[in-house]
Amino acid sequence: MIGGFGLVAALAWNDAIQTLVKSVFGDKSGGIIAKFIYALLVTALLAIVSMKIGREEQKK
Repeated sequence: MIGGFGLVAALAWNDAIQTLVKSVFGDKSGGIIAKFIYALLVTALLAIVSMKIGREEQKK
């Protein structure tokens, strides 16, 4: 049940971040640049979160 709520929240954030990237960088050339920027931002965020979770697990 909790995983389902997490998925819904992730999809909502996905849409919000995509809209933000499109509005900031425009939707030119089919939005390819905006999609790469979005992918880089999400990858960086997930890497940071994963490292923090890993550090917290090591403390236990």
